Amino acid sequence: MLVKEIMTKKVITIEKDKSILDAADMYKDFKIGSLIITHKGACVGMITERDIIERTICQKKDPSTTKVEEIMSKEIKTIHQLDTVEKAIDIMIKYNIKKLPVTIEDNIVGIITVTDISKARPDLSERFMNSWVKPSWKD
Repeated sequence: MLVKEIMTKKVITIEKDKSILDAADMYKDFKIGSLIITHKGACVGMITERDIIERTICQKKDPSTTKVEEIMSKEIKTIHQLDTVEKAIDIMIKYNIKKLPVTIEDNIVGIITVTDISKARPDLSERFMNSWVKPSWKD
């Protein structure tokens, strides 16, 4: 199975010079868990809700003046739409990531997530999910 067969094609992006508050509004409006950061159409980073909490709120930065590029994860791993789902899983496991932008050259054409894979390929889910099991918090 190819990545393009199960990826989400409508990807929500935000330009790198937008504020964290702009990003938060997009999370609210689109009900998503991550945003791809772009510059002139190319993928330059990604932020998650957790990034906003840990890298903005907990650092006492002003979300209305802090730019998304200041807190985004850089050097994002991507995958080509014609690669296999198995390759996507290998990348996700190797780099401990749950979301993988899909590109053609530097252009974003989709995103593939742990959820996409588990729905489309339940036969791969056990192998994949075992890599995500985290120890429980102990008091």
